Amino acid sequence: MFTRRDLMRTAAATAILLGSPAGLRRAAAAQALTQDDLLRFDPLGQVTLLHVTDVHAQLMPIYFREPSINLGVGAVEGKPPHVTGTDFLTMFDIPRDSPECHALTNVDFVDLARTYGKVGGLDRLATLVNAIRAERPDNTLFLDGGDTWQGSYTSLQTNGADMVRAFNALKTDAMTAHWEFTYGQDRVQEIIDGELNFPFLCGNVIDAMWEEAVFESTQMFERGGVQVAVIGQAFPYTPIANPRYLMPDWSFGIRPELVQEHVDNARANGAEVVVLLSHNGFDVDRKLASLVDGIDVILTGHTHDALPREVKVGKTLLIASGSHGKFLSRLDLEVKGGAVTDYRYRLIPVFSDVITPDPDMAQVIADIRAPYEAECTRVLGQTDDLLYRRGNFNGSFDDLICQALLEERDAEIALSPGFRWGATLLPGQDITVDDVHSMTSITYPNAYRMAMDGATLKTVLEDVADNIFNEDPFYQQGGDMVRVGGMGYAIDIRKPMGDRISDMTLLSTGEPIDPARNYVVAGWASVNEGTEGPPIYDVVSRYIEKHGTVSVPENTTIKIKA
Repeated sequence: MFTRRDLMRTAAATAILLGSPAGLRRAAAAQALTQDDLLRFDPLGQVTLLHVTDVHAQLMPIYFREPSINLGVGAVEGKPPHVTGTDFLTMFDIPRDSPECHALTNVDFVDLARTYGKVGGLDRLATLVNAIRAERPDNTLFLDGGDTWQGSYTSLQTNGADMVRAFNALKTDAMTAHWEFTYGQDRVQEIIDGELNFPFLCGNVIDAMWEEAVFESTQMFERGGVQVAVIGQAFPYTPIANPRYLMPDWSFGIRPELVQEHVDNARANGAEVVVLLSHNGFDVDRKLASLVDGIDVILTGHTHDALPREVKVGKTLLIASGSHGKFLSRLDLEVKGGAVTDYRYRLIPVFSDVITPDPDMAQVIADIRAPYEAECTRVLGQTDDLLYRRGNFNGSFDDLICQALLEERDAEIALSPGFRWGATLLPGQDITVDDVHSMTSITYPNAYRMAMDGATLKTVLEDVADNIFNEDPFYQQGGDMVRVGGMGYAIDIRKPMGDRISDMTLLSTGEPIDPARNYVVAGWASVNEGTEGPPIYDVVSRYIEKHGTVSVPENTTIKIKA
């Protein structure tokens, strides 16, 4: 019987015969890395935790570039996850040009992407999850950290139903949430009541009027004879980072005292292992772990960090599983006398080209996409440059969005939010509707055009900078700096709020931004109800179609002061 693996080997041999240097590298990579390599693990103990987070509705394999800059401040400066590039390779003893180098860093990204191929794809993820479950049938918990229902054309068209169906098919055991709430509280409740086959755990969400829990906080599971409590923690700043009008009756927050109460209740009800399934963000969870007793594992999410090793805070293990379906975390726990006594961890890269797609999940994905496939794959143009999003201060796809806003909305200055979700495109790659929606697909997409004075522009930059670089993690919201088009500025992240931003310059004239002058500003993703303007995905699509091939030069307009 001719298998997919046989097909891959034949394709590799054909590439060698054709003599393409890229084909040679790709063939060598495919032959050197196998699905068995990705799954290789020496099992330990009674409990296996599998974790994905921040999938952002990516059903299909994608390219995804990790950031080249991820600055930490205060006590976490220079600590994971605030280490990137070659420094990351050195810290974790990862060889350059290796599969791990490609998965975990931006180093030589384009070359290594062409060597190792795409990552993710829920049919590939299903293959890994099912293989581990088959090995550990009575021991495994598969947990989803949220930001799952949003981030694609099909998720927007189906109001998240596509991802609910897919994660039901994955036989997920529990999830928590963030962007899920941007479909509105009625739709979230509708999904929980009628579509979701597993617990939706958000123990820190309270009804603002009745001061009662909106969702379940905790689910108890028995695995390998061990009682495991999973406590869900939704993104605490949801009504600030996203529109309050979409969830008007619900109050969020970190609520360390409430988390402690949930942990204590779980222990009192027989939990031998306590897992916090969190969407707080890495640094928030690092601080929370120091304040709450009794958490064995925090499966962290929101900030999209991918770390090949656990981080310990006291007795608590922090696990960071990346984003976009690019990684699957496996954590095995040995439990004796009601306590975790040993553990073993691996962050598994989901290299799409070496994993056989699970046929059942592949069919689910095909069925989901069938009504939308023609539009999803419609080519809008091509890119001459690498297009990506991640980075503290700018991403090239964000620069493209700003170009589109400046031209299509006839503006002097463009603002684009510092979201971390969105796939990467290689130079020379077609840009499809799918690709644009992976960067822009939200339920409040209107691209506004308005007058804004220079003083307000500085306030906006200062506010966002404090959300990122405040030394107290509990005041951080976990995104990146607002992206700016048509304007340059300097930033000193170590200064206090109000003093970080300087040297604001209008690029079209080279003149300093005048605090008293009004500028024509275009942007999108306003949290204000009633914002008017065309959807951002239409604005960007029109711009790409008009230009055919787009170029995004290196952004040198932001000066980072040491």
